[in-house]
Amino acid sequence: MDGNGRWAQARGLPRTIGHRRGVEAVRDAVRTAGDLGISYLTLFAFSSENWRRPEQEVGELMGLLKLFIRRDLADLHKEGVRVKVIGARHNLAPDILSLLEEAENLTRDNTSTTLVIAFNYGAREEVARAARRIAERVMSGAAALADIDAELLDSHMDTAGIPDPDLIIRTSGEMRLSNFLLWQAAYSEFVFLPCLWPDFDRKAFEEALREYASRDRRYGGLSREIAAS
Repeated sequence: MDGNGRWAQARGLPRTIGHRRGVEAVRDAVRTAGDLGISYLTLFAFSSENWRRPEQEVGELMGLLKLFIRRDLADLHKEGVRVKVIGARHNLAPDILSLLEEAENLTRDNTSTTLVIAFNYGAREEVARAARRIAERVMSGAAALADIDAELLDSHMDTAGIPDPDLIIRTSGEMRLSNFLLWQAAYSEFVFLPCLWPDFDRKAFEEALREYASRDRRYGGLSREIAAS
């Protein structure tokens, strides 16, 4: 979800206003996903690299997270949305951590769209955490070196139990992953949109889905046309 700051700067507004408009786009995206029957929606809310931003901006982002959960959690729960948070938790402030855990605990039995929030998340760090967990199992005798394969590593990722993404959408014209779901995106389709995140609405979402639907996903095999011939 890229481009909040640029959206605000283009209008002569503080970057914080762009982030606030970005939260509105989040609400629209979650609502659209539910309406369209999308089972999993993952939003890159705050990366492990975002801590490098100015302290005032980080504080504003934390405040928006608190506001979103306090204001929207009841509605998400009512609509059957299950919230799952991925990312490092050991260095989060207690008030932020408690809110994230509250969102997960309240909605854990819901069966509609699963909203995966990548918060304090970095894909390389996620892989490193998974490797450490497996190393600890090997050292304790709970697993052997011969047991280590892609399936075992996948089961120790933050996203264990969550399907790999079919489609990854990036806004604002950027064409890179930026440390997002590197392991899980091995066979994802990508759609890069020129619009900034605050302008990402239902129409843009549906356009991205139509583009995805036109793709021929081969997973290393043959295209549908060749396989059928």
